[in-house]
Amino acid sequence: MNIATPKFGVGASALRKEDRKLVMGEGSFTDDIRAEGELRGYVLRSAYAAARFVFNDLDAARGHEGVHLILTASDVAHLGPVTNLATVKQPDGTPHAQKHIPLLCDGEVRHVGDAVAFIVADTLAQAQEASELIDIDWSIEDAHTVLATALDEGSPLVWPDLETNQAYLYRIGDIGKTDQAFADADHVTTINFINNRLVSNYMETRACLAEWDDKAKKFTLTLGSQGVHSIRRTLANDVFKMNLEDFRVVTRDVGGGFGTKVFNYREYPLSLEAARQLGRPVKWVADRTEHFLADAHGRDHVVTASLAMQKDGRITGLKIDILANMGGYLSQFGPFVPTFGGTMATGVYDIQNLDFKLRGVYTHTTPVDAYRGAGRPEAAFLIERLIDAAAREIEMPVAELRRKNFIRPEQFPYLTPGGRNYDVGEFDGHMTRALEKADADGFPERAKEAETRGKLRGLGTAVYIEACAFAGSEPAKLTLDPDGGITLYIGTQTNGQGHATAYSQFVADQIGIDFEKITVRQGDTAELAKGGGTGGSRSIPLGGVSVSAASKVLAEKMKKLAADELEASAADIELVDGSARIVGTDRVISYADMARAAKSDEDRTGLADVVQNEATYPNGTHVCEIEIDPDTGKVEIARYTIVDDFGMTVNPVLLLGQIHGGVVQGVAQCLSEGVVYSDDGQLLTASFMDYAVPRAEDMPFFDFETRNVPSTTNAMGIKGAGEAGTIGACPAAMNALVDALYRARGVREIEMPATPQRVWEALNG
Repeated sequence: MNIATPKFGVGASALRKEDRKLVMGEGSFTDDIRAEGELRGYVLRSAYAAARFVFNDLDAARGHEGVHLILTASDVAHLGPVTNLATVKQPDGTPHAQKHIPLLCDGEVRHVGDAVAFIVADTLAQAQEASELIDIDWSIEDAHTVLATALDEGSPLVWPDLETNQAYLYRIGDIGKTDQAFADADHVTTINFINNRLVSNYMETRACLAEWDDKAKKFTLTLGSQGVHSIRRTLANDVFKMNLEDFRVVTRDVGGGFGTKVFNYREYPLSLEAARQLGRPVKWVADRTEHFLADAHGRDHVVTASLAMQKDGRITGLKIDILANMGGYLSQFGPFVPTFGGTMATGVYDIQNLDFKLRGVYTHTTPVDAYRGAGRPEAAFLIERLIDAAAREIEMPVAELRRKNFIRPEQFPYLTPGGRNYDVGEFDGHMTRALEKADADGFPERAKEAETRGKLRGLGTAVYIEACAFAGSEPAKLTLDPDGGITLYIGTQTNGQGHATAYSQFVADQIGIDFEKITVRQGDTAELAKGGGTGGSRSIPLGGVSVSAASKVLAEKMKKLAADELEASAADIELVDGSARIVGTDRVISYADMARAAKSDEDRTGLADVVQNEATYPNGTHVCEIEIDPDTGKVEIARYTIVDDFGMTVNPVLLLGQIHGGVVQGVAQCLSEGVVYSDDGQLLTASFMDYAVPRAEDMPFFDFETRNVPSTTNAMGIKGAGEAGTIGACPAAMNALVDALYRARGVREIEMPATPQRVWEALNG
């Protein structure tokens, strides 16, 4: 195919084309949208973690100025709940009980922030004032928020009808062979730790604008999401029991998602039902405290893990026992998240025997679901901490222990005990390069220099692998527009990743056109019937491949259009700078003229839906070097090095941004972020006064490069990259911190977040 080399094709460091409107304040987020006659919704939430209640009086609130509607559980009894879509297969083959999230609680609440009533008024202030007039008789009950003891006899039950706080049991591996490996082992290393609970804290809190067309009997919902089609599906099928065609779901600009905006939440159907009852648009916008209270949390595991080893350091078995917090209800995909981590339990190592036991547990806390990485960060943290601890115990350099146990390149494709089928990998290659770039050999000298300043230095490494861009596809549709531009319609959803830029690069690779004349359309079920949304690092590996294929289809059609108009052979046409021309001549036709010459829409449309049959497996090495001030316990990241394998790089600048953001979130889990509940279920970290998100000054400059081995499961060799930084960072930072603590005081473990207070206490006994 004759196509001029694009200035901004795949592989180029094109700057983000979508940023100008955002930095100029011209973005269109949900709360920026105004509908004529819109009302404001407000959720009255429980102040108690466990309680029964009855409404004594609603009349005063309903009669308050500006109030149009107050919904309680009885008013939405005809609607379905916010449904859990993840049923875990238990060892005995039985399904576990489903405890869905009710739209509004019917006489009983199960965590602070649980929804009790929905008030709609002319203004938010009026709705809030009315909520204070609602007279409720509360009967407070004992709550249980401590995961480690939630299964103990006598612990208060979140769901008494279950007679236990265990939500489900999941177990994979070969118990007998693993037991034998441990019985025959020369050394066993065991660690216990808590993988701390986190809150996403995206910049833009959740919001929605609900509208009802009474004549057409159809809804329109505008909201910040990670994919409109899945939201529409759950609303239609699970809540309203209506046809998909009765819902139009729209997402415009989104200020961050991190997995937490994938889900359907109760405020969306409540706003829709209120709009239907009132015949007026209803807007609901969360404040920051509501985000802490009501949006799905992430992580929160209690872990015991053991490695069985031979004298030479060869690992022969891995045992894992996890309690995973589900919160008060089962969130949309919540039960799947820790089970998914189980499939990645052995990481980059050739460990043949695995016994993975997981119990999902109810507590009187906010439900837990996917947060950036969704099970893979938990798995990587576990195995990389365990490897680090084992190396220390057997007095073997940790890099040597890793090398001795890495899956070797010649072993691929490699089926793990967890059922994952790795296609390719050169783990020793990127670890060696990362240690070289980090000047690991020069660390002892830097540690000595730090001592002269009264500081403690530590060096930590983590080698990770993850599964992402799972089997499936993402359809792409391209049109040649009347003005000569190109429009892409695709069902992924940008949350700040730079989709408009990256997808335009795939188009520019095949069709010579000004980068700015490519328009990317996402987030409207009226424009695209199908879409998988954004999550699991799928947008570029799946969506980009389909965009590339659709671009090739459209390019061929454009060449045929041009050939017909120029009376030439399509093989002699090249596409360059917005025009088609006969190679070696000055005979040209503009894209706009070609669009007008098309006899049908099909002649100027390119469609593709490239199916991928297996996940991709990005992997890499993070090397973190930290410095501790022993007088205060403050930890500083001194150096940070990353060498990653993403198969191929679409845009180095966008990739760097994804890695930076992911590393910051991973390091923050290690050092600063953590949810804290009181014994009676109050959320003590419900604002930025108490929940420490990282600041720019907390992070160093990152030294990042790729050492790519193309994926064999992806048509273009791409591996997903959106979550990788988070997965490698947390164990690397913790290994560095423990290295410093062990060198100074023999401390082998510290819980996350390793705040200055905890570090100081560890150093001072």
